[in-house]
Amino acid sequence: MSATHAFVTLDEQKFKRFHWLTLFTTGMGVFTDGYDLSSIGIVLPLVLASFGVTKLTGLESGALAGSALVGAAVGAIIFGLLAQNGRKKFYGYDVMLMAVMAFAQIFAPTLWWLIAIRFVLGIGVGADYVLSPTIMAEHSNRPDRGKKIAIGFGVMWQAGAMIAALLSLALIGSGVSPDLRWRIVLAFGAIPALSVLYLRRKMPETARYLARLEGDQAAASDVVRQISGAAAQQAPARDRRKFGEVFAAHAGPIFGAALVWMLFDVVIYSGILFGPSLIAQSLGMSPAIFALLISVVFILPAAVAGALLIDRIGRKPLTVLGFVGSAISLGLFAWLHDAAMAAPALGLALFGIYNVMIVVGPGTTAGAGILGVEVSPTRIRSFGQAVTVVGGRIGASFSAFVFPVLFGVIGEQGVIWALAATSVVGAIATMLVIPETARRSLEEINGDHDANLVAAAAE
Repeated sequence: MSATHAFVTLDEQKFKRFHWLTLFTTGMGVFTDGYDLSSIGIVLPLVLASFGVTKLTGLESGALAGSALVGAAVGAIIFGLLAQNGRKKFYGYDVMLMAVMAFAQIFAPTLWWLIAIRFVLGIGVGADYVLSPTIMAEHSNRPDRGKKIAIGFGVMWQAGAMIAALLSLALIGSGVSPDLRWRIVLAFGAIPALSVLYLRRKMPETARYLARLEGDQAAASDVVRQISGAAAQQAPARDRRKFGEVFAAHAGPIFGAALVWMLFDVVIYSGILFGPSLIAQSLGMSPAIFALLISVVFILPAAVAGALLIDRIGRKPLTVLGFVGSAISLGLFAWLHDAAMAAPALGLALFGIYNVMIVVGPGTTAGAGILGVEVSPTRIRSFGQAVTVVGGRIGASFSAFVFPVLFGVIGEQGVIWALAATSVVGAIATMLVIPETARRSLEEINGDHDANLVAAAAE
């Protein structure tokens, strides 16, 4: 009997109730990520007014923008290493941390206290960026793995961001005072996080972790039986290869996935800088209404379309298509910059197309955390995913700290040209460093059934 027979049974399951429950349980954490990271920008003017801050210093602005991003990088590394000792063991602590810190924001007495709280909140976000895609991938069936992670991560993140904008607008319409409004918006992030805490603690440990890292074949087979309903199958033996040896063998695609995520975050986060300033003001819209319009009309439908396409056309073609489409729309935006300023509808159309292409492509693959978990073998998967998360956070931090400076150096048009060039680099990097992983088992992608592992299984 093949050493991977139990995993073949897992891979070939139809999408069933267990997968839907897993999607909800993991996806609500990502929903919280999107809500928490978006809500602060929506209510920031109200927060500053409550603290009596009339103007942010450069240090305060950078710390406020980057605290959660830096925290996410720290959390990813910490929980990436911890999850090598169990996925389920630490699942739930991430959303608990996010819930507590989301609620704690309303009690921040000063701006620097808020920055510190958001740093700790970011640790929970980074932990979830590692744990949720890893667990989703290891529990998923092969044909729907990409779709499941894309919905649970990409679509749910965007949904969380949209709800943050809707809640803020609803409170404005209800006449809630500004001081109470920002407290309600920030504290609400605790609710979706706590809603899945029980389910996360009850979720079974993944069969791949139990067999490959824990060495408990009986428990792994039992998990496969629970999911499939079939008789217990043989699970492969413990992977006894050294961590460093396995990481060195797979470092190329792992760092490649981190690079693609970094380039995507540079493009997507920087777009926030010029979109509202160029278009929203010209259309007479508030930033919150503009963000909601872009989300509902362009971003959320693009995320859904990407989820439907990812397993059909593949990770690489979809990512390249998205980067190329982003480069073309941004290039047109830069070229027609003056016309877009004179005709905001043209600017809105080009900005919308850019958002659709960047989200439907790399936003569905790299930005949803799919590539890292797929190119990392089970032996190092959570840490490999952590490396790619850090790559994304570096890109987001670069956008937060560097691009505002570039605006003053090369101007708005120059920045848009730079983002178009970054998208071209992203397309080239994807073609060169990312293997195609669609419709392939995790073991096939990473050679987990190679001679070394078979030999280990025979011991």
